[in-house]
Amino acid sequence: MVHLCLQAAKELSKSGVEVEVVDPRTLVPLDEETILSSVAKTGRVVVVYEGHKRGGVGAEIAALVAEKGFQYLKAPILRVAAEDVPIPFSPVLEKAVLPDVERIIQAVEKVLGA
Repeated sequence: MVHLCLQAAKELSKSGVEVEVVDPRTLVPLDEETILSSVAKTGRVVVVYEGHKRGGVGAEIAALVAEKGFQYLKAPILRVAAEDVPIPFSPVLEKAVLPDVERIIQAVEKVLGA
């Protein structure tokens, strides 16, 4: 998802919105310091991941931010993830279920109050 996030950041920069993309790479060990430093700097979080929204990796990262970085938040944490349905075999249907650049941009605009 990092490539999609970077594309979204590039698109958003055209309208004057600067986005910080953090790619933690692993859950264990999880680079909590980098994540929380970004939250403290920006005050906003959009977690993007390819897994299902419920019980996914992004839920764990959102929980970390809620537990250890809540005081920095200026807006609710938003997650952009796969829909909570089985991932389809068809590439066309799979594309409809997984996150894309447009959904990422919409989530960033929402946390910014745009």
